[in-house]
Amino acid sequence: MPELDWNIPIRVAVAILYGAAVAWIHQRTSKPADASPSLQATLVLLAGLIAMVTQVIGDNVARAFSLVGALSIVRFRTVVRDTRDTAFVIFAVVAGMAAGSQAYWLGAAGMIIVGGAAFAMANRKTIVEPVEGEEFSLRIRAGLAVDVEASISDIAKLHCAARTLTSVATSKQGGALDYTYAVTPSTDAVPEELVKKLNRIEGVQEVRWIRRGQEAE
Repeated sequence: MPELDWNIPIRVAVAILYGAAVAWIHQRTSKPADASPSLQATLVLLAGLIAMVTQVIGDNVARAFSLVGALSIVRFRTVVRDTRDTAFVIFAVVAGMAAGSQAYWLGAAGMIIVGGAAFAMANRKTIVEPVEGEEFSLRIRAGLAVDVEASISDIAKLHCAARTLTSVATSKQGGALDYTYAVTPSTDAVPEELVKKLNRIEGVQEVRWIRRGQEAE
C-alpha cells in the first residue's frame, strides 16, 4: 500500500483559502447589484479543483493531454455579465495552480498585489455624471425573451426627460439583443442608480451609460 502524502490535502486546503480570498476581494470591490454569491462560491470551489487537477497531472504530459480532452466535453452556457468577472475566474485558477504546485509565496503575493489593484480600480468613478440638457447613449443587452421596452419603461421615466430607441442589433452570436437609446436625463437623475436598477431586471445582461460622441466599441 503506497504511503499517504499529507502534502496533497494541505495544498487543496490552501487553494480553498486562496479561493475564499479571491471571492472576498470580488465581493468587496463589486457594486452591491453586481456581487453574485453564485460566482463567489464558484471562485472558491474552482481554486480547490484546479489544485486537485495540478496534483493529478504532475509531470505526466500524456495525462495532461488526456485531461484536456476529457474537460473539452464540458460546455458552459452561462453568460459572464462583466468582463471583470472573467479576470476573477482567472485569478482563482492561477491561485489554485500556485497552491497545487506548492508555490505558496507566489499565491500570497498575488493576493496582495492583484487584490490591491482590484481595490484601487474599484474606487475609480465609472459613471459619467450628466450636464443639464446633455444627451447620452443608454445601451442595454438582454436575452431574446425579454420585452425590454416594457421592462424598463417605469424605471426610465424616473430618470429620463426624453428617451428614443435609435438601434437594435444582435450580439452574443444571436443569443441576445443590444438596444441603444438616445437619452436626455432629467434634472435630478442619478445615472448610477439608473444603471443599478436596470441591471437588476431579469434577463438583462449588461447596461452601459455613455456620453454621446464617446460610443467607440
